Amino acid sequence: MPDMESSERAGLVLRPFRGVRFTVDDLAAVTSPPYDLVSPDDARDLLSRHPNNVVRLILPGVSHYGEARDELLEWLETGVLTVDDLPGLYVYEQNGVGFLQRGLIGAVCVGSRAVLPHEHVMPGPVADRLALMRATEANLEPIFLVYEGGGTASRLVDDVATQRFPLVDLRTRDGVHHRLWAVTDPDEVAAVAEDLRDRQALIADGHHRYATYEALRSDHPGPGPWDYGLAFLVDSTAYPPDLKPIHRVIPGLPLEEAVTRAKGAGQVHEFTSLEDALAGLATASGPAFVLAGEGPPHLLTDPDPLQIGHAMPAERSARWKSLDTSVLTMFLLPKVWGIDDSEQTVLVVHHDAEAAVRLARATGGTAVVLNPLATDDVLAVAAQGERVPRKSTSFGPKPRTGLVLRTFATE
Repeated sequence: MPDMESSERAGLVLRPFRGVRFTVDDLAAVTSPPYDLVSPDDARDLLSRHPNNVVRLILPGVSHYGEARDELLEWLETGVLTVDDLPGLYVYEQNGVGFLQRGLIGAVCVGSRAVLPHEHVMPGPVADRLALMRATEANLEPIFLVYEGGGTASRLVDDVATQRFPLVDLRTRDGVHHRLWAVTDPDEVAAVAEDLRDRQALIADGHHRYATYEALRSDHPGPGPWDYGLAFLVDSTAYPPDLKPIHRVIPGLPLEEAVTRAKGAGQVHEFTSLEDALAGLATASGPAFVLAGEGPPHLLTDPDPLQIGHAMPAERSARWKSLDTSVLTMFLLPKVWGIDDSEQTVLVVHHDAEAAVRLARATGGTAVVLNPLATDDVLAVAAQGERVPRKSTSFGPKPRTGLVLRTFATE
């Protein structure tokens, strides 16, 4: 295993590991979405389907991380979970309506300059995930990486998925078909390593977990399993990711007040329905936002470039300053609405504009509905060493949690 200094110089490394997998009859019933997409109601529903659902490990609740450790150990001792005999990389396929995605699950080298973050993180989620990983000594769900491939690794992924019998074959309630294969042949693993050696990968999803990997690694002065973290790597040239928006909700800011203040920041148009406002948002050129809650929705377009210029950090690139989430975070929230962007003052809702509006109404606040960022913009910003504001992107389809885990003890 490389030492900490050499791992910082290494290219993209995806190492085989001994996967930990469920042995229950209904494998679909023990999987879940990623932890940050599971609401309390979702968690209760998942646990009602199976008492060993992986959500019991990934969302044990604050101050209950020890319970997750105890559950993990018990499941390993009783055979609910088993450890694969040989270390390997895992080909993972998701197939749903209108999409197919394939990639490799392995242990990515932490601290490598070849892994490119693009989004800022918040200390709360990092502290939460770090406490969980310290307690369980495990990576319970993979981060999601994308890279420009077209080489040996990509060809191996497709060959395995089309020519070999899977270890796991299941369909989840959302209709997505999931399959998993183990690649344990040393020659194939070596060929993947050689192909990836000079490549870079963008963190598509899992910035907080990757920051946790880095924090966990810094806990230990010497080499060990903490030098690596569980990751799902997808060739974006073969399987382009789907980039969706993450909307904001500002509790306690009435829609009427938000609209009134916004009129001094740009063009504001009232609509009779959310559907019409969203249609206007979809066709807008430049930064645009739907403001919704109690009352008619409004579309904010053409924010004042002079005011934006004063609000933006001088050191940021022009491309970074043009992003919708940058305009929202640096201008609208603090300058127009007087809101500090924190986890307590600004809530996030993934993808679903109507859910954001419902939450805004329930909290006496305003939903700010956004368009998704362009993938090219995100890649360009990351390539020049910048990071977009927190919760700017939601790449998909995200890997399902619970198909394969990684424990430090097996390393």
